[in-house]
Amino acid sequence: MSLWLILPVSLPVFTITGIWVVYAMSLYNQHVCPVQNWLYNESCEEPLPLQRGPVLCCTLDNIPLISKCGTLPPESCFFSLICSTGSFMVMLIGLLRYAHVIEKHQNCVLNTAGLSTGWICAAGLIMVGNFQDSGERQETWVVELGKGKQIHGSRL
Repeated sequence: MSLWLILPVSLPVFTITGIWVVYAMSLYNQHVCPVQNWLYNESCEEPLPLQRGPVLCCTLDNIPLISKCGTLPPESCFFSLICSTGSFMVMLIGLLRYAHVIEKHQNCVLNTAGLSTGWICAAGLIMVGNFQDSGERQETWVVELGKGKQIHGSRL
């Protein structure tokens, strides 16, 4: 058994654990509300980072989406690290799969399409991880392009 078998298994383990760590960091710094808080208000007297106590006043801006959890520092730095490492692992797994299929069978168009689709998804993940959506108009199109690459590339 080869040690290369650990790589495809470690990708989801690493990225899922990393996303939960980003959520925990964002929750600890009160940048988002907890998942179990299903009551969101139209407005609050104090912003979320200034509130104290067991019950928080949350607005729709504090929903714990992945784009909200990874926007502000310090969790944005860890989110970028997770996305960049995950995208490198996707590229490496795709390349290893491509080489394995060439070795066992002859090269075909479907194998090349799988490699290019995986690399497009990896490029989208790098763009999403390193250009977080902060509401600036210049960054929004880059994030949307990255999301589009990820979503449409994974559909193929």
